[in-house]
Amino acid sequence: MQFLGFALNYCFNHFIACSSPSHPASAEPRPTTVPHWLLRPSRTLQRLGLLLLGLVCLWFAASLLATPNLDLKQRLAQERYGAQAAQTVAAWRSMMDEARTQPLERQLQLVNTFFNRRISYALDPSIWGQPDYWATPLEFMGRATGDCEDFAIAKYVTLLLLGVPNEQMRLIYVRARTAGALSEAHMVLGFYETPEAEPLILDNLITSVRPASSRPDLTPLFSFNSQGLWVAGQTQQVASSTARLSRWRDVLERMSREGL
Repeated sequence: MQFLGFALNYCFNHFIACSSPSHPASAEPRPTTVPHWLLRPSRTLQRLGLLLLGLVCLWFAASLLATPNLDLKQRLAQERYGAQAAQTVAAWRSMMDEARTQPLERQLQLVNTFFNRRISYALDPSIWGQPDYWATPLEFMGRATGDCEDFAIAKYVTLLLLGVPNEQMRLIYVRARTAGALSEAHMVLGFYETPEAEPLILDNLITSVRPASSRPDLTPLFSFNSQGLWVAGQTQQVASSTARLSRWRDVLERMSREGL
């Protein structure tokens, strides 16, 4: 990063220097109506080249900052959870490689199916010894088990890595109606074509991705992503998700340390 800062500073300084006139102020102006930049194309090209170099440097910096370290994630899986966890992370990476060439709806299906079939469902007390714990994707795949929040978070992160815009996805807290007309707290992932659109639901309870209208068993309460929090039935963000949801803030920080 120090080299990048030096390169950008060099580009900026030389761009300013090239933009300054090289002839004395007292020199007679050229008696012509031809634009000045046409008379000195090499100087103009030099300026454009330096500007382009600066833009490339900025693009490269953004790429470095945005690129997740999946090799680190796979190594941590091996070190913390063993060979089986490393194989799961390798399979996850292979699934993403396949999904990148697919249309969006196929990506949603591939991600939903991967986690639903590979990871088993269990409650937090039996996994973590805590009443409510939100696992990172590495912890989730490492233990090969998790509850509804863990499934939804892993799918959300995976689709972000595939390039699905953050603003088109929300983790949705719902009341899920179960057998005997009982209901329980549940979390799913929703994909929104537009903020007002009916979401497609990715749920660990079923493998198929369905529109919300096909899931009358789910009653939404609120939704969130890394940008904000929304109350059910409203399209306007009402709060910062990381400010209101401490577990969400905590899991984002742990994901960052794991290479995401």
